[in-house]
Amino acid sequence: MADTPQLALGDAAARQLANATKTVPQLSTITPRWLTHLLQWIPVEAGIYRLNKVADPEAVKVACAKRDEAELPVTFADYDAAPREYFLNAVATVLDVHTRVSDLYSSPHDQIKEQLRLVIETIKERQESELINNPDYGLLANVADEQRISTITGAPTPDDLDDLLTKVWKEPAFFLTHPLGIAAFGRECTRRGVPPPTISLFGSQFLTWRGIPLIPSDKVPVNDGKTSILLLRVGDKRQGVVGLYQPGLPGEQGPGLSVRFMGINRNAIASYLISLYCSLAVHSDDALAVLEDVEVGRYHEYPDTYR
Repeated sequence: MADTPQLALGDAAARQLANATKTVPQLSTITPRWLTHLLQWIPVEAGIYRLNKVADPEAVKVACAKRDEAELPVTFADYDAAPREYFLNAVATVLDVHTRVSDLYSSPHDQIKEQLRLVIETIKERQESELINNPDYGLLANVADEQRISTITGAPTPDDLDDLLTKVWKEPAFFLTHPLGIAAFGRECTRRGVPPPTISLFGSQFLTWRGIPLIPSDKVPVNDGKTSILLLRVGDKRQGVVGLYQPGLPGEQGPGLSVRFMGINRNAIASYLISLYCSLAVHSDDALAVLEDVEVGRYHEYPDTYR
């Protein structure tokens, strides 16, 4: 029996003449990095930031003099003789791209541009992680002992966040926690019949408590089903938390971010040094507080949390 003749061009063959629409490479580890957007960033000279403080705030005395008193009180504000100095930390890597790849395969998307974009995004993700977790200048390491509290019930409750607000009551800016922490807080609010309202920031919706937004970051660690909730006051004029960066870097691509071409070796490999210099300072102890040991598991994982 003879084969049935093909009456028209088939899809498979036709696709050989068609150009596919190509996306740029998608990197699943990219996050919004809200923390870096919400901080005030202070330029630092020579990579050093000296945080001067009054040595004994309670020693600065004033008085309301009576009408018949001729003498005024005498006082002064003494300064800490050994203030803390913050040194910028570098998050850096070297990107290698074979010149043959960039020469032949850069249409429709420039290979060098896309490689740099992906590496820079990864460096910025690491930057946010360092701002939270760095053992020297990170938020979690710089909470004063008197600004640390623990939840009593396990799950984060409205009472817990109110306790945080008593620690950072002067112009609090935002809570910061892992998305699982926000979900746990939302469940607890719903269970109590006080669903938290939302607000819009940067075109996205955020849960709030007492009008203060809960900002998510997957860089806040979760260990053994527990995480932390931070509360920050930000800005230098508010004596709050500020980010630090080095301006005027060679090859500057953004605040504290530098991309420098290092040359092409004998194997035709082009190298680029990507560096991001940053740090973080807490101007006053009462600008930062943390709620620790927050359980984020669901009911079937932590049944005692909901009894």
